[in-house]
Amino acid sequence: MAVEERVNPAALAYKPEDYAYSVMWSEADQAYIGRVLEFPSLAAHGPSPVGALQEMTDVVRYVLEDLAESGEEIPPPLSKRPFSGNLRLRMPEDLHRTLAIEAAQQHVSLNQWINLKLSR
Repeated sequence: MAVEERVNPAALAYKPEDYAYSVMWSEADQAYIGRVLEFPSLAAHGPSPVGALQEMTDVVRYVLEDLAESGEEIPPPLSKRPFSGNLRLRMPEDLHRTLAIEAAQQHVSLNQWINLKLSR
């Protein structure tokens, strides 16, 4: 693709800043490693947490531009994905019974009790 045909980064549906990043120290690499949740195969090194995050953000910017240029699907950031708030959960009968008893003892619904336990 010619230079004038390159994708305008401002026209991308998602920005690198929309994605979920983490930075951790790597003893093996003796550097900080930046990762992005929505692109699990990507990683970038940096001498500091801020440096690794900046490197990772730059990598994501390049990948977004490359995917847009090639017409490939761009994974939506978790921050932009819709969530219904509904979750179907299977559990052992004994756990279900225990939770129902605990909820009754607390005078709340089973749904409220599970939400309370998950939020702790």
